[in-house]
Amino acid sequence: MKATRIVMSILLLASFAQAQKEHALPKDLPPYGPVAPLKAPEVKSLQLDNGLTVWLVARGGFPKVAIMLAIRGGLAADPKERPGLAELLAKSVTQGTKTRNARQIAEQFQAAGGDLSARATQDSIFVSTSVLADKFNTVLPVLADVVTEASFPDTEVAIAKNNVANSLRSREAEPGFLAGRALAKVLFGDHPYSVIAPTQTSIEQTTPDELRREFARRFQPKQAVLVVVGSFDAAQAESALRDAFQTWRAQGSASVGETSKPTINLARAVYLVPRTGSVQTTLRVGAPGPFRQAADYEASEIATAIYGGMFGSRLVLNIREDKGYTYSPFAALRTYREAGFFATQADVRNAVTGATLNEINYELNRMATIRPSDTEMTQAKRYIVGNEAIGLQSGGGLAGELAGLWVDGLPPDEIARESEEIGKSTAADVTAAARKYLPASHTAVIAVGEQKVVQEELEPFGLEIKPVP
Repeated sequence: MKATRIVMSILLLASFAQAQKEHALPKDLPPYGPVAPLKAPEVKSLQLDNGLTVWLVARGGFPKVAIMLAIRGGLAADPKERPGLAELLAKSVTQGTKTRNARQIAEQFQAAGGDLSARATQDSIFVSTSVLADKFNTVLPVLADVVTEASFPDTEVAIAKNNVANSLRSREAEPGFLAGRALAKVLFGDHPYSVIAPTQTSIEQTTPDELRREFARRFQPKQAVLVVVGSFDAAQAESALRDAFQTWRAQGSASVGETSKPTINLARAVYLVPRTGSVQTTLRVGAPGPFRQAADYEASEIATAIYGGMFGSRLVLNIREDKGYTYSPFAALRTYREAGFFATQADVRNAVTGATLNEINYELNRMATIRPSDTEMTQAKRYIVGNEAIGLQSGGGLAGELAGLWVDGLPPDEIARESEEIGKSTAADVTAAARKYLPASHTAVIAVGEQKVVQEELEPFGLEIKPVP
């Protein structure tokens, strides 16, 4: 163990020396302009008598309207014996009603200039479309029919099951998916957030009747928000929405309960997912983080960006630009309604598996111990606010952000508040958040790759190497 500590100390010192090199910008670049904080959209909020929340954002310009319905009750609401059921529910909910078949639904949305799609997340199911503005009133009754009267025809469910099963086989061939699934299990244990996808057994055993029961339990107006963004008259849109959705009623007494907050007791270890014959190791380094409502969420966003969340981050400059260990390392702060976590990802050739983890640990610890520079703070703030601004330019992007805020229990003006908090965050705030969440000692390591390589490369770290629980 003493020899191991000596080797690791030498590697850390070498990393520290390299990290001190300044990456000077070209001298002829113009100065930064002022950062414009984001403004909250003007949202008209109303609630129908049946409990459906409606958020309307009328804005001129491009003649389209984005519509998104968010239903509380995603993967975390699935029965324990049916992991990933929400994904199959989302894939089949648009495939037929009592009065329209799948082809008729698709053709009516296509005639309006859009498509109807649905997807499941941990906390919700989103049903969305974007149509020409002059066709808005035409598609509302069709959308209402889908989300209130979906019938799950046997033939369409069979097709959806086959598609999801094939998609799962495809995903399971990707080391990144295997690493993400393993990290979720290591972080959340037996909590529902540990499930990120269905199993083949769950898909095979799901029946149309079961989907109909789950549809009745989840698709209820009191558990939903309808967000509409685009070119429309607010008064006329409200009238049309009331006509289309006011008769929506829950089909049963059962409903979706609140997801509990997970208790994360992370063991510092390497969790191995063997992948025979792999010429690369896929690393995921994860740690608990704040959820979106936390006071230090914005400071944690900045810390993540400086550490590994943007192209000029410390991690990218270290293991991509300087050492060439990997092409696209990345770090992100992920949040669900009741939890948050950090994840670092790097796909590296076998021979530098250990060296890469050493540099990841070094950069994590450097974030927790060395205050970011003024330049790093400026770049990170601009990156976060700028990316958000770009994403909110489209109607679909804004509708998705607002629907996500509602699912998380946050108001529309959270967009502006977060932007303001990012602007006000200091280097001390960022260091405090990094010290709380990012030390390497707080993390678990997922390694997907050749078992012998992983064991040999990571043995010097002195961590237990074990299978995913």
